[in-house]
Amino acid sequence: MPQAEPVSSRPRPLAAAPPRRRPPTARVHYPVEDDQPMSETIKHARVSVDARIVLEIHHVGRADACVGGNNFLYYEEGNPKAVVSPDVFVAYGVPKETDREVWKLWVEGKAPDFILEVTSKSTRKHDERKKKAIYERIGVTEYWQFDPTGDYLDPILKGRALADGRYRELELELERRDGGLCRFSEVLGLDLRLEDGRLRFFNPKRGEYLLTPEEQHQVNREQRHALEERDRTVDQQRRALEAAEARIRDLERQRRPEG
Repeated sequence: MPQAEPVSSRPRPLAAAPPRRRPPTARVHYPVEDDQPMSETIKHARVSVDARIVLEIHHVGRADACVGGNNFLYYEEGNPKAVVSPDVFVAYGVPKETDREVWKLWVEGKAPDFILEVTSKSTRKHDERKKKAIYERIGVTEYWQFDPTGDYLDPILKGRALADGRYRELELELERRDGGLCRFSEVLGLDLRLEDGRLRFFNPKRGEYLLTPEEQHQVNREQRHALEERDRTVDQQRRALEAAEARIRDLERQRRPEG
């Protein structure tokens, strides 16, 4: 009778364990808003809205120019706390129309070229230090501040431009036409002018201000009234001429000899 084979005392090798799957990386959420008020006062809000609207209208024919305002600008991928919210910005070399709700520096591939902050005493430290440092670091070519209530800026308009990676302040100049302070923006190709405490954008090539819809409506209404007045004057002159011609004909008939 054959003997049974001895059972080996060495343990059998275990089957290789399947590699542990890493949990999927959590998707970073970049909020669109933070439920905080966008502006200090109604006046600050109006300045921001007017500036954004006139710049949007000015760039309406450019598909590679994006104008925005009060949108979150995220400047570090994966870090939703690295965020600022410019009051008004203009960026060139990017599509105007996309599904973007926020500006992500690593998606767009660049920072805005122009930023305007409507500043106040309560935002002074933030605008003068934190935002200035961020905009300088991420490469915003021009950074402007406008203080509509004169809380602390004197003059109430301040501009900075990048030079060798650092901001230098742009000195305002006296505008020859009306003596107001102004400065040409190399980025926009427009003058930023102070007029009776207002910030105006002026197109030196066309010799005209950029108008808000309300201002354009007023201009259109004045032009329409001027045309209507001209038409009334022309009509009055036509009727006076016709009356004069009729009077002349009557006089000529009266002077003709009978027979």
